[in-house]
Amino acid sequence: MNPRQLKTFLAVIRHGNLTRAAAEVNLAQSSLSDQIQALEEELGVELLFRSRQGVAPTPAGVALKAYAEEILALNDEAKAAVYAAVGRSEQSIILGTLETIAAERLAPWLSLFRRQNPGLALKIKIGGSGELQSQLQHGSIDVAFTFDRGQQDERFATRRISSEPLVLIAGRNSQAPSFESLAALSTAPFVATETGCVYRYLFDTTFEEAGLPAPPIVAQADSIATIIRFVASGAGYGLVPRLAVGPAAARSDVVELPWPGGAPPAASLMMMWRRRRVQPPALALLLQSASEEFLPLRPADARLRHAG
Repeated sequence: MNPRQLKTFLAVIRHGNLTRAAAEVNLAQSSLSDQIQALEEELGVELLFRSRQGVAPTPAGVALKAYAEEILALNDEAKAAVYAAVGRSEQSIILGTLETIAAERLAPWLSLFRRQNPGLALKIKIGGSGELQSQLQHGSIDVAFTFDRGQQDERFATRRISSEPLVLIAGRNSQAPSFESLAALSTAPFVATETGCVYRYLFDTTFEEAGLPAPPIVAQADSIATIIRFVASGAGYGLVPRLAVGPAAARSDVVELPWPGGAPPAASLMMMWRRRRVQPPALALLLQSASEEFLPLRPADARLRHAG
């Protein structure tokens, strides 16, 4: 098994399609198939089911997937350690985050970090929470900022950055009532992100933990900014991070409503990165800067409810 074969194998699993996997790893489809076949022949087992619907891992392929990710991560770690030892470290960081977090929480810090480290290249990728964790697993990003969903993975180190309250919003011109109970709110129309997004998870969990059905979703959007615009136009209510509401409130197009039944829900903003014996120098600089910029949560903050 060589790293090239393992990268190809993981690309096929991610896409479930040989053509898209071949495009990712810059191979002709015939060359990709040759690599997978050589890997299967070496191991003496079939790693992939092939059908008209696509490609899926066999039980043996599922078993190999976790080891392939670890082997490639260790391979990259070894290269970084060797280059660091001779002063040839790559001075770049790829950071993945949610759109709202990038704009409202990270931009000032990253601008300062970049000025303090002018020789370091910084690239930011915007994605959903599930997509970010997948990218962190296969090494296409170095560090991720996303909301906690209570999932543990020993391969990653985590740091809780802040506790971000969610707020109930309505269009300023919609004559929205104040809801006396969460039960009353559960019948109101809402605009939300799609199932699988961390914001939707927080929305559904808020009502599930209260033993109530989730409110009807009248529209779905893939960004918080779009949800706020829908709410401002009167399409329904929204439950969004407070950090995203400031610019909209300044335009006087949405209004924050009291949360029925006590403190509003909150989510823990997390920083995640892969554990390594030796961190690449560029990433070590970023982690040190983050530890100075984002102080540990106070005990009172730590008690706030977070996703998961």
